[in-house]
Formats: sequence, structure tokens, C-alpha cells
Amino acid sequence: MYGITRRSLTIALIFTGLSALATYAALIALGPDWARYLPASCTATHCFCEFPRPGALVVQPAATWSSFAYVLVGWLMIGSAGAFGAAGAREAGSAMPPLAMRALGVTAIIVGVGSALMHATLTLWGQFLDVVGMYLIGSFELVWALARWRRIREGRAIALFASLCVVLIALLIVAPEVRRWLFAVLLLVAICVELVFARPLRPGVRLRLFLYGLLAMTVAFVIWILDQNGTLCAPHSLVQGHAVWHLLGALSLWLLFAYYRSERAVPQGTGPV
Repeated sequence: MYGITRRSLTIALIFTGLSALATYAALIALGPDWARYLPASCTATHCFCEFPRPGALVVQPAATWSSFAYVLVGWLMIGSAGAFGAAGAREAGSAMPPLAMRALGVTAIIVGVGSALMHATLTLWGQFLDVVGMYLIGSFELVWALARWRRIREGRAIALFASLCVVLIALLIVAPEVRRWLFAVLLLVAICVELVFARPLRPGVRLRLFLYGLLAMTVAFVIWILDQNGTLCAPHSLVQGHAVWHLLGALSLWLLFAYYRSERAVPQGTGPV
């Protein structure tokens, strides 16, 4: 599906498993007494439907392990850049540079590991890592759209991406209570800039992939709300709405990547930055 070969999928699954083992080892080293750390801000109200297991190494297992869907997607992106050999090489004629593929892949991995640490510990530092990953994704989408629209060269785009991430992380430190609203605004701006200004400048791009990704994210957000307010909630079940949110979010991110990769390369001087 969209460039996934059996070889690249197998290797991505292996690396995802190794990432999960490394995360589990980190949890063993840091826990399981998560009460000695500052709690996540959501614990003052409600950290989603899944019941937190007191004294457990992994406090919310469904939400924790479903986060590795992002890690799998990230390794698939890295494989698409040719990291797994010729069988995983990037699609012929794609305008998306391998460096951008790898950058988005690493970002997806950070999102997944950060989310896993947040739900495994329900600590403030876990929440921080979780939100940082979300900001990285939103920043990449916005900068990649701006770079295409304003024809910003690669070096300047990287500097802009780094600067935006620094500003967002600083805001997360000084005003953590606005983290969700800030991420929503960042994502909406990125979507608007992409659809209105960047997309018309992407030759051959498959818009339906972007729209499918938006649909998956919209469904995921509805499930997130139903899980958060307790409408769709079975606290002790391993089937959790927030876990579905992770799975659909990872699917949405892969479709976004496929959309970017569908852009066709054009002669030098008129193509993408």
C-alpha cells in the first residue's frame, strides 16, 4: 500500500519491536514508583477513560502500546527513503527528498515514544515529551507547506523548523495549560496553508490522500472527545477509545506522508525546495 513492500514492512516491524523493548527498559529503569514524579496535569481532572493501574510499571497499557503505531509508521517512512536497501527506496519521480522523509519518520517515532511514556507513567515529564512530539509534527506540516508556497530553500526551512519548535517548547514550559489549543491552532494553520497555497504548486500531487488523512483524523478526534468525556468508556477494558485515536492518528500521518511523496519532481529551477 503506497510503496510498502514486504521487506520494508518486516524490517519496520522489527525496529518497532526494538523501540518498544528500549522504551520498556527505560520504564524499568525509571519506575515503577511514578508517584515520586510530578503528575501529568490531566490527573487533576481526568486522563482519558482508561483506568490508571496503581503501582503498575505501565499505568495505561492500551494507550501505551497503541502509541507504537506511530513508531511503525515512522520506520516505514525511513525505509521509504532507502534506509532498508533498494526494496525500500523512495518512489521514482517523487519530489520529496530522502532527508525530509527521514525527518518526518524520526518525528513520528518521537511522537509514538513520547505518547507511550506519557500513558505508561502519567507523569509531567511524560506529558512534556508527548506534547513535544505533537508540536514537532505540526511544525513539520506548517514549514513543509510554507517552504513549497514561498519556495524556501532546504537550509532556511530547517532553520525555520528548528526556530518554530524552540518557540513552541518554550510556550509549553511557561504555559502548559494551553498545549492542546496551541496544537489545534498550529494544525489548522498548517492544513489551510497546505490546501490553499502549497497544494497548487505541487505537480501531480494526489489530493485524495490528504483528504483521506483528514477524514481519519476527524474520526479519531470524535472518538477522542467521546473517550475524554466518558460517553464511550469502559475503564478496565483493553479496548480503549484513546487507543483507537492513536491508531487512526498514525494512519492519518502515513496518508499525509503518501500525499507529500506523490508530488512529482520537475526540472531544476522550478521544482520543490
